[in-house]
Amino acid sequence: MAPGNSVTLVGNCTRDPELRFTSSGQAVATFGLAVNRRWQNRQTNEWEEAVSFFDVTCWQQMAENVAESVTKGSRVVVTGRLDQRSWETQDGEKRSKVEVVADEIGPSLRYATAQVVRNERRDGFEGGGGGGGGSRAVPNEPPAGYDMDEEPF
Repeated sequence: MAPGNSVTLVGNCTRDPELRFTSSGQAVATFGLAVNRRWQNRQTNEWEEAVSFFDVTCWQQMAENVAESVTKGSRVVVTGRLDQRSWETQDGEKRSKVEVVADEIGPSLRYATAQVVRNERRDGFEGGGGGGGGSRAVPNEPPAGYDMDEEPF
């Protein structure tokens, strides 16, 4: 992850993840995340709330795991980076949006429990992590040769 561009969000999924595949066969999943902020107004003593909405994108094995594990309403923790995409519509209008490209997604255990089922790794690495050191997490990046201007569907 690039220094200075790291974000961690905790929120509720606003829609079931949508799993699609690029023309080269790489999995990509997208879903919406609502992040609530609540505070007490010091002058009125009333509780106030604001909601921010984010689009989250995940790639490869994580995309498939998210599509299988996360549903609308799930409370999740997302760590990743902000990425701005720009494109032109069929009508010639220029558009852009900022989305979160996830490096890690997990269930929030604040108000729920979860059961974790480990998958076989399919990224070419052998063995597990956690015990002895030499392996590094692979950032959740689009596959080599993927054109970021290409819509993943």
